[in-house]
Amino acid sequence: MYLVAADESQPAATAKKRKPCVAISTQKGITERKLFDGKTLKGWKATNFGGEGDVIVEKGNLVLGFGSFMTGVTYAGDDKLPSSNYEVILEAQRVDGNDFFCGLTVPYHDSHFSLIVGGWGGGVVGISSIDGYDASENETTKYIPFKKGVWYCIRLRVTDEQIEAWIDDRQIVSCKTKGHKLTTRVEVDLSKPFGISAFDTRAALRNIRLRTWNDSGDAK
Repeated sequence: MYLVAADESQPAATAKKRKPCVAISTQKGITERKLFDGKTLKGWKATNFGGEGDVIVEKGNLVLGFGSFMTGVTYAGDDKLPSSNYEVILEAQRVDGNDFFCGLTVPYHDSHFSLIVGGWGGGVVGISSIDGYDASENETTKYIPFKKGVWYCIRLRVTDEQIEAWIDDRQIVSCKTKGHKLTTRVEVDLSKPFGISAFDTRAALRNIRLRTWNDSGDAK
């Protein structure tokens, strides 16, 4: 496993024209910041899963190489991460492979959970885990076909009482959290407190942003 800068000998993730991801918020009470500068791995570290592939910055994208079986990055910036009332917005694509190309692990109060995009053979989307049930077997489970080489806009909103997520304009998760226990699968524990991983898949990420709001603001 290596952390390296852009290598032009590596094939780049194929970008296809799509409408822009969620616009930068100008709403009062909203704070938004970039977590990936598109040039370096500043603020990130490769996740030491064991058997992970290379992590590189290539043509503006954060690329997770094929691993055996997982490759990922964990946030290592100086800023304190929120545990509620925030959104994570990013674009992701499956460059190659057939499993999840975005396993987004985030904090929730004193616990953590993951939004899985494209898991269990390529099409499962959902939250892992709710009351011990994985993304493939709980109320959030969806089956969505994903095309290789296509960018998808992923947006995850976490509040005190609810988890919501969208892929492009489609809402794919709306889950009340009261009375439920949120945890991560052991395989992604090293992604905590905030990380992104891929399973047996080469993935590309870009435009990673964190949006927070105070009591007078609300994300739209």
